Amino acid sequence: MNNADKKKANSKITSRRIVAWAGIILLLALYIITLIAAIFDKSSSGKLFALCLLATIAIPLLIWIYTWLYGKITGKHTITD
Repeated sequence: MNNADKKKANSKITSRRIVAWAGIILLLALYIITLIAAIFDKSSSGKLFALCLLATIAIPLLIWIYTWLYGKITGKHTITD
């Protein structure tokens, strides 16, 4: 495989990358919203913090399940194997 083929393979956007980036953006947005709510609105900050803790565990777990299912359905080797 020459350098052009390697660059093309590395620059290919896969559905797994899209899901991973969506998870990162979702978690960051959730943390920022929770921080802003804690600073400006004292009443709902506790509920948002609990939601943030739950999402910190749930979102990566869902991404892992998606990656695992992707590997099983397509028959490709993934990091979850």
